[in-house]
Amino acid sequence: MSEQIFHIIGISDCNDLYLPPATQKVIAEGTAFSGGRRHHELVKPYLPEGTVWIDITVPLSDVFARYAPYREIVVFASGDPLFFGFANTIKRELPESDIRLYPSFNSLQMLAHRMLLPYQDMRAVSLTGRPWKEFDSALIRGEKLIGVLTDRTKTPAAIASRMLDYGYSNYRMTIGEALGNEERERVRTLSLEAAVGVDPVFPNCLILERTSVRPRPFGIPESEFHLLDGRRRMITKMPVRLLSLSMLDLRNRRSFWDIGFCTGSVSIEAKLQFPELEVTSFEQRPEGKGLMDLNSRKFGTPGIRAIIGDFLETDVSGYTRPDAVFIGGHGGKLVEILQKIDTVLQPDGIIVFNSVSQESKELFYEGIRLTGRKVTDAVRLAVDTYNPIEILKAK
Repeated sequence: MSEQIFHIIGISDCNDLYLPPATQKVIAEGTAFSGGRRHHELVKPYLPEGTVWIDITVPLSDVFARYAPYREIVVFASGDPLFFGFANTIKRELPESDIRLYPSFNSLQMLAHRMLLPYQDMRAVSLTGRPWKEFDSALIRGEKLIGVLTDRTKTPAAIASRMLDYGYSNYRMTIGEALGNEERERVRTLSLEAAVGVDPVFPNCLILERTSVRPRPFGIPESEFHLLDGRRRMITKMPVRLLSLSMLDLRNRRSFWDIGFCTGSVSIEAKLQFPELEVTSFEQRPEGKGLMDLNSRKFGTPGIRAIIGDFLETDVSGYTRPDAVFIGGHGGKLVEILQKIDTVLQPDGIIVFNSVSQESKELFYEGIRLTGRKVTDAVRLAVDTYNPIEILKAK
């Protein structure tokens, strides 16, 4: 069969849809139609007699299998089908298909219109069936405007609660409910504290407007962290921390592992400066979980995954393979740790280790030699009255 043709029509939640003549013609000539169940209810009056309707549900592989017999399919989607929409799915799954687009305003555009809000600088994020990662990144970066597509789990109340947990009270929230539906539409602006208690009509979206700038430090004094039993010697000192992060070249990395995180200072500093970075942190002591929770909330770094237990006994197969690793603690098993890292580290990965003794330095060189890598940089640094630390980088 020749390539499939997809006519993708963007619609709103309006009960009395306006469909331009070109769109009406596509519908009148169609025989196979598809969309969400909500879309079906909205467009049912416009569909020709005797046509086929295919619900878009998971798993999507079943949906595409049902598409296969038809050369032309008319698909209804919300707003702009290219804006976190189904057109992107078709492009990915059927790259050779012929896509013909008939877009409408997306819901965040409609909400900005209701607010009379210029939105050219807005950072748009979808939480519809997606993780928090992009939203957390926008928060940490302190974006002036953040537009958010929600779902039934990541609701406005859940979003407001997460923001307050991590100290981002410097935004107000405007929620748009059932935009385009004359009977159900509502737009309201709330403080985050008030938004925690709302239960808006679905579907909804929201826009966050920054009301003040939250500090985003570069180099956090160790005295500012919650410490393990108050011991300042158990934390990577700020100059050492910043130099270590510099040697990891995190701007060009996707997945960062912090092994032996203790207070979480290296993970937190990395997340603050590189919000898109996926940070996975390992610590043997159970107290580490509480410290990471306290410190990540204090410094506004949601999204750090903290794993408690012996790293050598931890199943790491479910975590994104790292392309940068910092070793902050090793319990005398540095060679074994390096050998385990070797099984998962990306080919161009970097390892940085802070050596506090000649013995640990020799162990690092031995482990690096056994894994076929080499030490490319070594910087010796003394901070105040503490013993000198040698920062070693291997590739």
